[in-house]
Amino acid sequence: MVSTPLPYRPHNHAACVEQALADARRICTDASARLTPTRERVLELIWQSHKPLGAYDLLAALTLDGHNAAPPTVYRALDFLQQHGLVHRIASLNAFTGCTHAGDHHTGFFLICRQCHNVLELASPDLDGAVEQAAQAQKFAVEKSTIEIAGLCPACQSGTPPEGTHCHE
Repeated sequence: MVSTPLPYRPHNHAACVEQALADARRICTDASARLTPTRERVLELIWQSHKPLGAYDLLAALTLDGHNAAPPTVYRALDFLQQHGLVHRIASLNAFTGCTHAGDHHTGFFLICRQCHNVLELASPDLDGAVEQAAQAQKFAVEKSTIEIAGLCPACQSGTPPEGTHCHE
């Protein structure tokens, strides 16, 4: 299993946001896809957040920025970002989080704290292989899979929920 920095540890959040945006620009350029200013801003807002964001949270933030955005604009931006592997939808939270493995084909494997709602994306080649093998045994062709695991992060287990240190690294 590939480990990433934990979302509740202090880190250089500005650097991880800038890296995510740089990765998005590269991925979109390579795919000849247009990363519009609105799409880029939606991605930036997702990465700046310390929690996964819902579409209406993003709409509110865009409105505060002075954008004259409507819900379809946000949903189209989110669809684009998902299609290019830049964000994941966390179904149990009806929210979106930045992809820490942008550009790589992988199973979305998420640890979701049911108390503070921090989300940690992990990569596990063993898990990817197990999902693929189980599907093939049923003659099923996997196109996309997301695994969400609910529990408590170490901070919430200790009774001190994290504040302001989440990152999708």
